[in-house]
Amino acid sequence: MTGEEIEAIVGGYHGDAFRILGPHAGETGWEVRAWLPQAQSVTVVHDSARAEMKKKHDLGFFTAKIEPNIFPELQRLIAALQRDGVEIWAVSSTNDWVIEEGVRRFNIPASRVLAARVQVLNGIVTENLLDVPTDEGKVAALARAGITCPDCVFGNSVHDAAMLAIARRAFPVNPTPALVERSAHEGWPIFFPASVKPV
Repeated sequence: MTGEEIEAIVGGYHGDAFRILGPHAGETGWEVRAWLPQAQSVTVVHDSARAEMKKKHDLGFFTAKIEPNIFPELQRLIAALQRDGVEIWAVSSTNDWVIEEGVRRFNIPASRVLAARVQVLNGIVTENLLDVPTDEGKVAALARAGITCPDCVFGNSVHDAAMLAIARRAFPVNPTPALVERSAHEGWPIFFPASVKPV
């Protein structure tokens, strides 16, 4: 991304702004770019992670670097399941553009991503929310995809609990405190990857 491209975006004459804006994978993580002319500050939020965006232009062009937190154990498991022909889906209340880009490294196609979506008309993003799968909404999103009783579900937040509850096997991974409590009540085994395992 060049300074000329930023000038073209904030000037309203860039021919392909979506190539520049949004999440972009890099070698060491992600860069998220946004043009929000009315904003004084912007924060990227994903689950419990937060990153303050830096203002790169006075007319509201912001960027943030997001470092990956991929658990190698889960990456190996997903690869093994895919080799065995298992269909893997990603369900999230985070924006679909972010999730689709993030799961590419797991070979999960965009067609198997159920995430927050907005209406796009004539290439322009609108304020109309089409779906925000969270809590029971994740179960509903899976049902619309024809999945009512998945073989297993992995989740890290209490907002995944309804989805975990419909699975034949539920696996809370690096769970939030609220999901730890729910897991104890439900008898779900908790898994902490090595990089985040409590001492």
